[in-house]
Amino acid sequence: MNSSLFSRLWLLICACLVIIPLGVIVSSLGSFNAEIWQFLLDYELPLLLKNTLLLIIGVGIGVTLLGTTTAWLTAMHRFPLQRFFAWAMMLPLAIPAYVLAFVQLGIFDYTGGISTFLRENWGFTNGLPDVRNGFGLTIVMSLTLYPYVYLLAKNAFGSMGVRALEAGASLGLSAPKAFVKLALPMARPWIAGGVILALMEVLADFGAVSVFGYDTFTTAIYQAWFGFFSIDTAKQLASLLIALVFVFLVLEQLSRGRRRFETTGRASHHRAIVLTGVHKWLATLYCGLILFLAFVLPLIQLGFWAWASLPEVAIDELAIQIWHSVSVSLMASVLVAVVALFLAISTRQDHSKFALASAKISTLGYAIPGSVLAVGVFVPVAWLDNWLIATLPSLSDADAIFKGTLGVMLIALLIRFLALGVQSVDAGMKRIKSAHIEAAASLGATPFDTVRRVYLPLIKGSLGVAMLMVFVDTMKEMPITLMMRPFDWDTLSVRIYSFTSEGLYDKASLPALAIIIAGLIPVILFAKMDQK
Repeated sequence: MNSSLFSRLWLLICACLVIIPLGVIVSSLGSFNAEIWQFLLDYELPLLLKNTLLLIIGVGIGVTLLGTTTAWLTAMHRFPLQRFFAWAMMLPLAIPAYVLAFVQLGIFDYTGGISTFLRENWGFTNGLPDVRNGFGLTIVMSLTLYPYVYLLAKNAFGSMGVRALEAGASLGLSAPKAFVKLALPMARPWIAGGVILALMEVLADFGAVSVFGYDTFTTAIYQAWFGFFSIDTAKQLASLLIALVFVFLVLEQLSRGRRRFETTGRASHHRAIVLTGVHKWLATLYCGLILFLAFVLPLIQLGFWAWASLPEVAIDELAIQIWHSVSVSLMASVLVAVVALFLAISTRQDHSKFALASAKISTLGYAIPGSVLAVGVFVPVAWLDNWLIATLPSLSDADAIFKGTLGVMLIALLIRFLALGVQSVDAGMKRIKSAHIEAAASLGATPFDTVRRVYLPLIKGSLGVAMLMVFVDTMKEMPITLMMRPFDWDTLSVRIYSFTSEGLYDKASLPALAIIIAGLIPVILFAKMDQK
């Protein structure tokens, strides 16, 4: 088989990994079931739509306010601890939303430490206002997801020329008016891109909404599958969620398409505004308060719970869960890196429309919520199992062949996180000159030798970054692991779900700390790279 044919075959296989589960989900719309839809319309859809839309609107406003204001302060001003906040504001990315959700409930809920203290010592009969609702969840998800907006807006403000601001000042605009009338419109495409990324995470979230008992499409899909054992209902709900995701994908592409800044040479170099007096302390207090609520306070609470619950922890069980999480994350990261490497090589060799379209489709899995992917992968695997058992007499006594295996779960994780691998590997691939490949070919190197002796040494850094990103995301991933893992095969995220669903927040603290420590590594590396 020549290399061109192999490239196209590989691209087709990668595209089918996304097309098949998507096709399975969307095809359910063709088998309209009047009874199911009547049930959905009467009891499920109004509440799911209302909850999902309210959460999207609330988190959209929250991440815009938090991300934009902190980015504006750290990128354009100088104040006490500004250099620290410039990278530290990214740290909440290391905390999964479901961890921050149960920690904040543990602190601010009726039975939490603060409400208990207020009731016992200050006479507050009812403690703090109830936070176990959509408003409380909106605050939690805004604190978790604002770094998406912060990262993009900070780069936009930092690379922004100051001529427009100086012109505004010469016309009498105050600093707040210059921010609203000049800086925000210029950075709007970046801010919009960050907001849309955050909202796609909201649509895909399963853990945080479960902790708050707040029904959205993702929780309904899980309940339909495992509560009512109705895979058809799960597919119907997943189809609606896919439609919403693709609306956000289109909006995200539109926001990217309008990102343009004129560079004006040295004159555009940013000169920071030095805050003085009370303003510099207000800026420090504002950034510090957000970082405290989103990162420091959860770590303190988790550490306290972990220390208090340590004598009751079954260390051997925790060790097994850590091993399961680490091993499946390692396998997923290696699998994604290998597939992404050959995908990037194939698109480098083949510039046809077929290759470009196939590569684009292959990376769409990251935009599909894990619960939807789990349904889309499970259905064809279950069909294959049933067909093999009915066809092969030797398997007639088997209940399942591929269902509930680690291999199928890894395929779902590959589909979900392939975009992360391709993004990193493709960036490294662009630094390899064509002359290197041509020289290898002129020396008689086979395609395998070219990969081993040319591609791998030159992009090993990009491959390492890709594996690190996939490793951390797999450690945090909950719905795919929860719905597709082998029987009685728990990971840290599954264990957290089990404990938090019973309100045992202290017992979930050690698994949560392990996931956060793993997540801090790439966040700190990225923050340091961003500062250089």
